[in-house]
Amino acid sequence: MNTCTIITDDTLMEMTSHDDSRYPLSYYLDDVWQYDFHCIDWHWHYEVEFLSVTEGTVRCLVGTDQIELSKGQGMFINSGILHRFEASERTVIPNIIFSPVLLAPENSLIYEKYIETVIKSDIPYRIFSPEVGWQEQIMRILTEIYTLQEAKERRELATMQLLLGLWELLFMHLDLKAEALGLAGFNHKQARLQIMMQFIHDHYREGITLGEIAAAASVSKSSAIHDFQSGIQIPPVAYLIRYRLMQAAGLLGTTEKSVSDIAAETGFESAGYFCRKFKRRYQMSPLEYRRKAKGVTQEPVGIPKAGKEA
Repeated sequence: MNTCTIITDDTLMEMTSHDDSRYPLSYYLDDVWQYDFHCIDWHWHYEVEFLSVTEGTVRCLVGTDQIELSKGQGMFINSGILHRFEASERTVIPNIIFSPVLLAPENSLIYEKYIETVIKSDIPYRIFSPEVGWQEQIMRILTEIYTLQEAKERRELATMQLLLGLWELLFMHLDLKAEALGLAGFNHKQARLQIMMQFIHDHYREGITLGEIAAAASVSKSSAIHDFQSGIQIPPVAYLIRYRLMQAAGLLGTTEKSVSDIAAETGFESAGYFCRKFKRRYQMSPLEYRRKAKGVTQEPVGIPKAGKEA
């Protein structure tokens, strides 16, 4: 079975272009089970996202929260929010990702009053369940939008009408002040986490320590551990190891460098230690991985999955 991989930059921003600037909306019919490690790994984007579950059950990780969505449920994910999806079986999640400026031009009254107040709030997401009247309406609108995108002839005007109705329902039922109180500090913690991740991405070749990772965001070691655990469910040093393994996998698939050279280049103290960690992570030796990668693709098999320590 062919697998999919989500591509991100060093800040975990998704690199896939989700729009044509003239009509900044993209539609996807994703099966999470078909992605590497059966997950759409940690990523964020400036666009907002709406999704539904039409088959299976998806586990959504957003900050410190882990949400399980079953068939018939849906979700809104705000702009700039780190998130990840996991599945333990075939799980289909049709979704739309669009720029908020599609609804109204920036600096317009509509944008400032109804759109900017949501995307700049401390609300990272909202779950939709068919048992709640207004949320069931949102799910029906999403289904209509998906149907329009799947039609051979695009229906931009009809889609826009539905999007405005969708956003109005969302806006009307968000208590922005009350919900923001319960999630105060979410964006600040995410910013700290991204700073530490960026430090790791910039210095993974070096023998960096937990103290240096924490110092990059001006926090204590315990705060760094807490930010990583609550943000992406993996300790900082384990994330460092997995990032090194991912970079090593890329070199194995795209160069002829020796295993020992790759181990040294990606920050591992010895080739033996690297090989043990690599086999534990990818369930094959570095040389077996290279043979598979050379025969199938020039990209790494996948982005490491958060969870147990590497």
